Amino acid sequence: MKTCTFATLVMVFSLNALAAGKPARRPAPVPPSQPAAEATPAPALVTMGQELDRELPILSKVTPAAYFIGYTLTSTQRAEVMGSNGALLSSQESRSRWLETQVRVGSYDLDDTHKVGNSVQPQGSYGTAVPVEDDAGVLRRAMWLQTNKQYRAASEALIKINTSKEVQAQTAEEHAPDFSREQPHVFYSPEISFQLERKPWEERVRLYTRAFRASPQILNSIVTFSALGQNQYQVTSEGTRLQFGQIHYRLELFIQGKAPDGMDINRYYNFDWTDPANAPDDKAVLAEGQVLRKELEALVAAPLVEPYAGPALLTGRATAVFFHEVFGHRSEGFRQKDISEGQTFARKVGEQILPNFLSIYDDPTEKTIGKEMLLGYYPFDDEGIPAERVTLVDRGILRNFEMSRQPLTGFLHSNGHGRRQIGAQPVSRQGNLIVQSSRSVTNAELRKKLIEEIKRQGKSFGLLIDDIAGGFTFTGRGQPQAFQVQPLVVYKVFADGRPDELVRGVDIVGTPLVSLTKILATGDTPEVFNGYCGAESGSVPVAAVAPAILISEMEVQKKQTSTDKPPILPPPAHDPEGARP
Repeated sequence: MKTCTFATLVMVFSLNALAAGKPARRPAPVPPSQPAAEATPAPALVTMGQELDRELPILSKVTPAAYFIGYTLTSTQRAEVMGSNGALLSSQESRSRWLETQVRVGSYDLDDTHKVGNSVQPQGSYGTAVPVEDDAGVLRRAMWLQTNKQYRAASEALIKINTSKEVQAQTAEEHAPDFSREQPHVFYSPEISFQLERKPWEERVRLYTRAFRASPQILNSIVTFSALGQNQYQVTSEGTRLQFGQIHYRLELFIQGKAPDGMDINRYYNFDWTDPANAPDDKAVLAEGQVLRKELEALVAAPLVEPYAGPALLTGRATAVFFHEVFGHRSEGFRQKDISEGQTFARKVGEQILPNFLSIYDDPTEKTIGKEMLLGYYPFDDEGIPAERVTLVDRGILRNFEMSRQPLTGFLHSNGHGRRQIGAQPVSRQGNLIVQSSRSVTNAELRKKLIEEIKRQGKSFGLLIDDIAGGFTFTGRGQPQAFQVQPLVVYKVFADGRPDELVRGVDIVGTPLVSLTKILATGDTPEVFNGYCGAESGSVPVAAVAPAILISEMEVQKKQTSTDKPPILPPPAHDPEGARP
């Protein structure tokens, strides 16, 4: 079963901007940033090149010959501080290095990675841990052992593939080459690292979680601060030599409650930044904590909503996840080639799949939009290809796919979207998915249009989806081509002008080809959603940017729930007046 889970993401604009009919404002996008100035190759990169130069002449002459060898070394520095309910849970810092080796035998047209029919590619982690020290001898030995292992596995796989091809039919998509021919790239940016005092953050997570104890409805609270610095070094037999790094800081606030009927209520918020000077101050974090607290308390008391199909308005945050799930995964190139995939868009290039006022592009080269960082930024992908802006949909018409080095007929080159979590094989994945509209109105006007659509359909109410926990989508051919998005903050908007009513207990469901055609209009204020997306090649950082949208018909179903009742006893320090001894 192939699914994608879009992890809970950071909310960057006023939570109730649409509910209040007040559009949020943001600066215009800034131009894409340029790579950092070149630096001297690190000792590890030099060592990797030396060992590759030793191995290549031998493996390129044996039978079957290796036509491609590539190495990626990822050096990771991580610090994490976690607190709960006013106390420190953990505080730690670590360093590690992971070496990944790829050996391809055969040719660019047909090699050991070729998928025949419904055959399943090997899963699990590949690569090995190596010392964090620059010990050339130890690193070269690890490369040698991994190369031998990968070459033997590739040779055996190619024999099986050649045998299977004789007895299994192949689709037109499967006749595309197995690996794209690309120009080598050479770039060295300075190695990155961070210096962090954890003690101040230990005090801060105590402070932030202690504030949540004031609410008896909050059963648990967790605040996590993390700092992640990664340097990546890549060398390939084609001549690519890359060295680049990134630092990312994140602060996550998470609280849990429970409604009287047993339904779990969760609220989440996170801050992301790359410059220590941009870290949120205590006032901003505590203020957001109070917003989460009030929302959770209101949701605990909110009524359930029954299954519904009708007009709905999604804020920009919800819209971003909607497009990520409904469209984004189906525009990933490898899904058009794999016969086990639904191949929703494989043969729809040049056809209209969205209303003609919508365009979509994916641009991992953008670090920010306005003052908001985009988590899907990277200078080179995990196959050594420079990140590129790709126009996926132009005025409603499908034009392109996010491509890795796994070619498609008509799309023979990567556009820098081969991505993976450390230890997984790269495939084409999203980076920064950005939705643009030429039919936009103010968010206040969009709300008016929602009410008009409710009346036109003879409904008593419509839905305003204002915050999302995440979602997933099925893309496999043997599964329903459906998606599910999990809203957290939902309002009933009434046709007769009554105040909006907060409700709970629903998930958005639907099928992509139908849902995408029911968009009537959009707001004029894009919003950013940052998070981590889990799919075939593991969990990767992504961003989605979109304005609010009005949909003529959206279906919601009852949310899976727990039957455990809330605790019988009140939390300590929250006994009723006079009950405490």
